[in-house]
Order: sequence, then C-alpha cells, then structure tokens
Amino acid sequence: MRVVLTTVLEAKVEINKKVVGAISRGYLLLVGFTDGDNKETVDKMIDKILSLRVFPDEHGNINISLQDVNGSILSVSQFTLYANTAKGRRPSFVDALRPGEAEPLYDYFNQQLEQKHGKVSTGVFGADMQVSSINDGPFTLLLDSKELF
Repeated sequence: MRVVLTTVLEAKVEINKKVVGAISRGYLLLVGFTDGDNKETVDKMIDKILSLRVFPDEHGNINISLQDVNGSILSVSQFTLYANTAKGRRPSFVDALRPGEAEPLYDYFNQQLEQKHGKVSTGVFGADMQVSSINDGPFTLLLDSKELF
C-alpha cells in the first residue's frame, strides 16, 4: 500500500465539474494498493497516518498532529502510485492491485479513517477525477507499507 500525504489548506475532487469531495485544512491522501495488501495493512497505515505530527506548532516546529489542528482528510484512490517506468516510455501498472480487489480495500480504508478520525471526504473509485489543492508548506510524504512495517 502506498499513500502520498500532503498537508493542505484546502482540497477538492470534481467529476464532470461537480464537487464530490472537499476539505479545508488537513490531509490530501492519494491511495494505492498492490498484491498482498489486506485489512491488516490498511489498519497499520491508518495508525501511521493519524499518529504523524506534521503540522507546525506555535514555534514553527513540525510537532503537531492532524487532530491537534482539527483537520480533515480528502482520500483519493490512485492506482498510478504503482506505475513502473523502468522500461520504455509508457508506464506499466501490473503492480497495481486489480480494481475488484482494490475497491473493497479503499472502501475499508475510508470507513476506518472516518471511524477513527471523523472528518473524511473521498473521491469516487475508478472515476476520472480532477483533484485540486492548495498545499500547505508544501509538506508531502510518501508512505509505503513495505518500508513502514
């Protein structure tokens, strides 16, 4: 499982010029899955995401969490996080989990985030989405379950 986490002042997802998800200050999460990912992987990733201290405190030190800033989450499925560009000019996506397996994990991810944090908006799995954000910092992390656990 891979997650690109960006701290944002605001972010939104549109489909056909209609906003389907939007947040103010918080995290924009781009979420991708690969073979071997399961609910245990998702649970560990959620614990990592919610425990990170990536917002500046009153002294400018990166020391406070999403909960400390009363932040929200916008979660967007992103199979292209598993693109392989080693050969040729066209990315290969064979490492991305197939939609039939990835969608239930993505749904579980969002349900668990909402249960543990509360303020979660999402895109639509598999849809052609336009994602926009005003990044804060910018501050962006790549979280990969193979490296974290």
